[in-house]
Amino acid sequence: MKKPLFILTGPTAVGKTALSLKAAEAFQGEIISADSMQVYKGMDIGSAKITKEEMGGIPHHLIDVLSPEEPFHVVRFQEMAKKALEGIYERGHLPIVTGGTGFYIQALLYDIDFTENDGDAACRARLEALAKEKGPAHLYRLLEERDPKAAREIHAHNIKRVIRALEFYEKTGTPISLHNQAEREKESPYRFAYIILNRDRAELYRRIDLRVDQMLSDGLLEEVRSLKARGYTRDMVSMQGLGYKELLAYLDGELPLEEAVRILKRDTRHFAKRQLTWFRRERQTDWISMDGKTEEEILEEIREILAARGVWNKQ
Repeated sequence: MKKPLFILTGPTAVGKTALSLKAAEAFQGEIISADSMQVYKGMDIGSAKITKEEMGGIPHHLIDVLSPEEPFHVVRFQEMAKKALEGIYERGHLPIVTGGTGFYIQALLYDIDFTENDGDAACRARLEALAKEKGPAHLYRLLEERDPKAAREIHAHNIKRVIRALEFYEKTGTPISLHNQAEREKESPYRFAYIILNRDRAELYRRIDLRVDQMLSDGLLEEVRSLKARGYTRDMVSMQGLGYKELLAYLDGELPLEEAVRILKRDTRHFAKRQLTWFRRERQTDWISMDGKTEEEILEEIREILAARGVWNKQ
């Protein structure tokens, strides 16, 4: 019998956190964060991290466990999340994976194997040097020649993923897109419900703008200034997060504050759009519109889906 797994996700600012707490209360759950930023200590406001008070005693995993200088990637997430799952099952609780990093969710849900892509340090160093010498566009053109499908799925400015795809091709002779497709088609080892929350696009964008304003009011600029003073820089994975890199640009004198905030709101809206595009490609998902509904009405929809998917017994 496969073990149950409940995924509750959706775009940024849709309202996942508040609903995940209600769901954990209703279904005897513990929460695993599938967020690439909330894992870091001291990065609280910009990541919209839940506070200890807001948790209300509900166990949360993969929050506040790494320092900003530590790398965090999909393989590390997968390892940490699996360890958290073991404890949750031992306690007889339902794991609720919530957060907006779709790739992390996919990696856990289908137990994607990344061992073939452990990488080659010498190859990676050579590609990184080539990127510095000839520019990221040159590497992206190489990827378009060797793996056009991967090139369509990876943004030209995402140099780390471009390098990883080229590295995989050089190491295995196989396009990474074929490997990823095969992994995505695997059957999940879990009995799962994959629920995606959504809102009207205009309402979602309004909530994003309000959230950014609230973050600034709560002290986001001071948080970024403090991280900068501690030596954290934009070349660190942690400081690439939305809200951090834009305000670092302001603090480094590259942008006026008003422009940095405008870019942050714009890029957060673009990020939400990309999240929705990712979730639409996923299999066996259930979508819930939050527009005009109370939390209780949404919880009832969730209850019906969990029962239909065999994840939760309504009785």
